[in-house]
Amino acid sequence: MTRRVLIVDDEPAIRTVLDAYLTADGFEVVHADTGAEALRRALDPSAPVELVLLDVGLPDLNGIEVLTTIRAKSNVCVILVTARAEEVDKLVGLSVGADDYITKPFSPREVVARVNTVLRRARVEPTDAEPSDPVLRFDALSIDPERREVVVDGRTLELSALDFDLLWALAGAPGRVYSRAQLLEKVWGYDFYGDDRVVDVHIRSLRAGLGDDANNPRIVGTVRGVGYKFLGRRVEQA
Repeated sequence: MTRRVLIVDDEPAIRTVLDAYLTADGFEVVHADTGAEALRRALDPSAPVELVLLDVGLPDLNGIEVLTTIRAKSNVCVILVTARAEEVDKLVGLSVGADDYITKPFSPREVVARVNTVLRRARVEPTDAEPSDPVLRFDALSIDPERREVVVDGRTLELSALDFDLLWALAGAPGRVYSRAQLLEKVWGYDFYGDDRVVDVHIRSLRAGLGDDANNPRIVGTVRGVGYKFLGRRVEQA
């Protein structure tokens, strides 16, 4: 399968630099400088793309509008790119399925690492679980790493691949406090050059998926000034 990435940005210099780095890493790169062109290319079945690097600030359609339309028709991976770190918090309520977020200015090496990480995560396929699989069970929640399934209060949830990995990392050591930097290293798996508040974005996304109230959490807790921890109590199987 062709490793094709769509870069959506109205700044030619950014497209050129990202094109060079992604091409050197073995990707085929296509470009769009407007939201309308991005939709045409992202949804073109004759030349499918694996991932879209989507700038939020486009001259015609807002990047969130583009993402909303893409998500209604496709599960292609999307990494949102924002111009200011402050926009990360705004994306929490507006996002409708981004796989990751990057803030400008960024290192091109960071972008390539993010693209590879998101695609690697997306290629993980659920498999039939064996009896020996290390399913983590807690009071009202269970996590099956083989099927990549999460069950809360008897309901099977659909979490994004990244949110699942974040939950798995926290649940592996209940009560342990992880800093943002530790979670970036553990879950994202690469050297990080940008705004570490991307962790906050995904923690909020994870809580939303779990139905966990940030003001009165029972699954993912916040340790102010430090980071996050898993609150569940492990249930040992007989």
